[in-house]
Amino acid sequence: MTQTSTTSSPASTQTIDWLQIPPATPSESARRKAEARQQILTKPPGALGRLETLAVRLAALQDKAQPAIDRVHVAVFAADHGVAVEGVSAFPQAVTCEMVRNFARGGAAICVITRQLGATLEVVNLGTVSDLEPLEGVKTYRLGAGTANFTREPAMTEHQLACALHAGRHAAERAQLMGAQLFIGGEMGIGNTTSATALECALLAMSPRDVAGPGPGLDAVGITRKVDVIRRGLELHCNHMTSPIEVLRRVGGFEIAALVGAYIACAQMGLPALVDGFIASAAALTAAKLCDGIENWLLFSHASAEPGHRRILSALGAHPLLDLGMRLGEGSGAATAVPLLRLACALHNEMATFAEAGVSEKIS
Repeated sequence: MTQTSTTSSPASTQTIDWLQIPPATPSESARRKAEARQQILTKPPGALGRLETLAVRLAALQDKAQPAIDRVHVAVFAADHGVAVEGVSAFPQAVTCEMVRNFARGGAAICVITRQLGATLEVVNLGTVSDLEPLEGVKTYRLGAGTANFTREPAMTEHQLACALHAGRHAAERAQLMGAQLFIGGEMGIGNTTSATALECALLAMSPRDVAGPGPGLDAVGITRKVDVIRRGLELHCNHMTSPIEVLRRVGGFEIAALVGAYIACAQMGLPALVDGFIASAAALTAAKLCDGIENWLLFSHASAEPGHRRILSALGAHPLLDLGMRLGEGSGAATAVPLLRLACALHNEMATFAEAGVSEKIS
């Protein structure tokens, strides 16, 4: 984890015009070279299934016939949600602050996984309900004591939304400056499955009854209450949610908006991003609605146990790499998939060709 604690505000937060910058274009030349290499490796064509197509896709994204995922950067965005007062979570809101401290101590799941991967990790606190003391490895861009309760008013002001988007952009820029070959965004915020579900409902015209799930542990009564809370929020804002950016402002969260900004910035810079579970995918869906073509730069790591996740994946035409029943967040599912990407690259780069191995090729 980064060893410096900072407290400041993102710069240049008065405009979000940068969201309209088109994404970079994957390299067709590198894709063709990678596809050609796959055809001459000592295996039947297609025998390694998606490991082959992953390597070819990464080659196009990295503009290298032989791609690599050696340097991975993980940014975990934390923030509280005003809607938590409606009883939509099985855990108290204090857990957000407590988990930020846990991240700083290196005790969270994502900390363990990044150590195993040799990845870099930063934590960005965008606004917990309570002020936190300076923590090693935690950057603080305090946008407020959490968002507002979206059943009563918009979750964010326009200025808060712009700042959150910029915070995500800056995290992606830091990753690129560090030479990262892959960006992973994680999130922490009690109540954020409610905001993510509200986003999904608004952007995909879904009923909360069809997609609301237990989050980190609601029972059937709690899910029913959550459905009602989301329904009330959508009814309050329905006449104003005329664009994806306004949907995000009214029912989203600081950390979700930061993920949106990060994904768009990654695509603009040509940095592949590995998307985590339900909440991160709701952010990816929002980003895709805001910036056409961003999907080229997004890889989807796993299928969350949260019921709304598969509908988002379907809407994005995404095929997750893993299905392990995970629902933790923090970027943990995405980080768990990194060894698979590394293996795809290693097989592509290190397998012998038929000519090198003296092995007969398929009879024409």
